[in-house]
Amino acid sequence: MISEKIKNAGVIGAGGAGFPTHIKAASKAKILIANGAECEPLIHKDYELMLNFAERVIDGMNLMLESTGAEVGIIGIKEKNELAIEAIKRSIKNNKKIQVKLLGDFYPTGDEFVLVYECTGKLIPSAGIPLDIGVVVNNVETFYNISLANENIAVTEKFLCVTGAVNNPTSFFAPVGTQFDELVKIAGGITVDNYALYVGGVMMGELNLDLSGKVTKTTSGIIVLPKHHKLITRKNQPENNFHRIGKSACDQCSFCTELCPRYILGYNIQPHKVMRSLEFTKSGEDLWNEFGLLCCSCGLCTLYSCPENLYPKEACDRAKASLRVKNIYPTKNFDVKVHPMYKHRRTPLKRLMKKLDLLTFEAKTPYKEIKFNPKKVSIKLRQGVGLPSVPCVKVGDRVKKGDFIARIQENKLGANHHSSIDGKIVEISDSEIVIEA
Repeated sequence: MISEKIKNAGVIGAGGAGFPTHIKAASKAKILIANGAECEPLIHKDYELMLNFAERVIDGMNLMLESTGAEVGIIGIKEKNELAIEAIKRSIKNNKKIQVKLLGDFYPTGDEFVLVYECTGKLIPSAGIPLDIGVVVNNVETFYNISLANENIAVTEKFLCVTGAVNNPTSFFAPVGTQFDELVKIAGGITVDNYALYVGGVMMGELNLDLSGKVTKTTSGIIVLPKHHKLITRKNQPENNFHRIGKSACDQCSFCTELCPRYILGYNIQPHKVMRSLEFTKSGEDLWNEFGLLCCSCGLCTLYSCPENLYPKEACDRAKASLRVKNIYPTKNFDVKVHPMYKHRRTPLKRLMKKLDLLTFEAKTPYKEIKFNPKKVSIKLRQGVGLPSVPCVKVGDRVKKGDFIARIQENKLGANHHSSIDGKIVEISDSEIVIEA
């Protein structure tokens, strides 16, 4: 069965939270969606993957169509990506079960809730998942990996792009566990003296102040920016600052809510009300916090909507964490209706990039076929949703690329992991396995 091959190959979602794909492959659905929307500013790796490996993507979709029993497969691609659309359509050929859905250039079109609505006209229930309405969604790179898994090829490489303040922005395959400084060398080096980087995107990614990070199965890209860039200075401060500033300055204009992509889809997420929780301690805090439970952390409210440059997204993150400790979670609700202003309040990506002062860093990231073996890789035991995997090797063992090094805990949610290079196991900790070539 393809689900078992996917499990053995260690395939997880190549974007987002990294949900184990074998679980989705074993489910039953009516509609299968490939997420090729790619709406993070400056990141173009999915575009390059579809342009250069369209046949693999379509092969993976066909395998998942058969596995899930879905009646139709839909590939969501932004209309502006004409060459990728042509490549995908050539690969679809006469396959009547797969179709292309052209999407507008808005942020965050790649959000699962937005994508499902744009592709099907259906709304996922509040606190629900696509399968609740008979839909399975995977990133286009995940379908690429499914195609390889069918040939018993494990996930040992990650397709990503390196862009921003580098000499040669580019997309390429890198062994899982590669340190970021190796990636920057492939992109021709950094063009500024003082820098920091966003891993995965400036909107939903992680800020790194150096190049010591490691590639995982969910790493989509590295964006290098000058350390004085406002996106770096805004993010690089203690969390308490975000809430202290919001407590003193929020005037409840509600722009964060009115432009929230989940709110305009009809979900009861209201960041401006969550900001009120900053004013409370014991009485009333939980009441306002509950308006943040359905936040997808897209960052639009913090980085675009707020006229005072406050931090409503961070307030929502705090609210969710606070309520989680108290076992307060959102309830599933199928009665969701799209806001009448939905089509008129979507945020154009170019306008967002202008607001973020990123247009000067916008560049193509053409695919580059490279062969490089890092001298050392550090492979995390937990790279997505689920529990850490259990090492099945010991220090001193010799391994080859593709060999099992960690397996899913029995009857638990997680993913298998494999060596991404030929080498020797030199260290095993609770969080990672280190291999030297």
